[in-house]
Amino acid sequence: MPHFILEHANALTTDADIRDALEITLESGGRMDFINKADIKVRLIPYTDVLAGDGRTSFLHVTAYLLDGRSDDLKKTLSTALLADLGKRFLQVHCITVDVRDMNRASYAKRLV
Repeated sequence: MPHFILEHANALTTDADIRDALEITLESGGRMDFINKADIKVRLIPYTDVLAGDGRTSFLHVTAYLLDGRSDDLKKTLSTALLADLGKRFLQVHCITVDVRDMNRASYAKRLV
């Protein structure tokens, strides 16, 4: 915990783009007082086929999963930081969005080796 899932289509076109998106997400989350950077996991899911009603052909979406109990203000601070940091680097991307979601603390389980 926390988990950051980056989804994209036609947004990250080079290995450098992918590395930067992953690192920017890690760093943005790690700057938050309420997140331990060492606990962050970032994953990427590319999509090859997309269709948007408005004709846009690229997107980058981050879903951030945090254990429940964080205030809406803290979650907004995280989403705003992610959006700003990714937006500075990926000016060519037509749509960048962020969604912060709660994970149920009572049922979340993890195993570390």
